[in-house]
Amino acid sequence: MAMTKQRFRGPFCHADQKGDQFSIPRDVDFVFYASERGKAETVARFVQDNRYDSTLITPTEEGRVRLVVTVNMPTTQSVLCSVSALMACLSALFGIDYDGWGCVLQAAPETAPLGNTQ
Repeated sequence: MAMTKQRFRGPFCHADQKGDQFSIPRDVDFVFYASERGKAETVARFVQDNRYDSTLITPTEEGRVRLVVTVNMPTTQSVLCSVSALMACLSALFGIDYDGWGCVLQAAPETAPLGNTQ
């Protein structure tokens, strides 16, 4: 199924409406599933060798292996799309499933009003 421009922009529009400041770095989790632990470990070693960030491998109830790659980064559309595309390439290269990404929104800190507020 081809992803439409509107469907792709959806997460960004929703985050923007919630006040997310895309330029503030935060941990972004990229999730993969593998049929065997060895494949997940190979991808994890590749990620660690290239210093992308941290990894976590856990078994699932379905008998598969879940690999989470965490990268601290801003989530501007160009940066996030580039890193997500890299993760999609890794999944194809190593024969595992790429499930997508997720992160916590980062709102700008509240600022005091300017001037006298008496």
